[in-house]
Amino acid sequence: MKAVWYEELGPARDVLEYGEMDSGDPGPGEVRVKLHASGVNPADVKRRGLGTYGMEHPRIIPNSDGAGVIDALGDGVTGLAEGQRVWLFNGQRQGRALGTAAEYITLDAWLVAPLPEALDFDAGACLGIPCMTAHRNVFCDGPVTGQTILVTGGAGAVGHYAVQWASWSGANVIATVSSDEKAEHARAAGAAHVVNYRDADAAELILELTGGVGVDRIVEVDLAANIGLSGRVIRPGGTIAIY
Repeated sequence: MKAVWYEELGPARDVLEYGEMDSGDPGPGEVRVKLHASGVNPADVKRRGLGTYGMEHPRIIPNSDGAGVIDALGDGVTGLAEGQRVWLFNGQRQGRALGTAAEYITLDAWLVAPLPEALDFDAGACLGIPCMTAHRNVFCDGPVTGQTILVTGGAGAVGHYAVQWASWSGANVIATVSSDEKAEHARAAGAAHVVNYRDADAAELILELTGGVGVDRIVEVDLAANIGLSGRVIRPGGTIAIY
């Protein structure tokens, strides 16, 4: 198969190589997926560029997330079928060398999920890290129905999914953004209210939207940068979930 890999840490232009590798056959409990799209997340870039975990293997195919079609099943795999459209996560991770920047990936079947026909492969490759991170930040300690939730950076990848999770679950969602274009993106995801965090009175606007009570939960992308605002708008006993 064709693949992209690196054998030392550093900038992409300096260390990424392209060539042929063996695609491998799935073992017991594994599936092989013919990839149509590979998702690139900040964690993938930091692993390669900053050496977050060091050089764990002699050769690493980067990227955790992806989407494609199952082309082979290992023994004992149930609930999935050859030819099925899927998305996947934890391709390349701590302890695992071979990610999704390749034509094929072989991995444990529990890391693979059906991809609805309404979603294209590009969308499927964006589900893993950002969508699952957003789910944990919204629901890690229980339902949020009826709560008021502030999502900082509501137009970012995780923020966009957090707005969707929270609004679908019956929460009143406020999102902070930095432009009118990003405001429309957050509203399209389900935000009931959008505030530009660059406005000097952003905290007052958020408190006004809550009747002065404050928000029940903040899904926080950058606590250090936002602590001034977040500290003012979180209600007593509220929760800040940081990623």
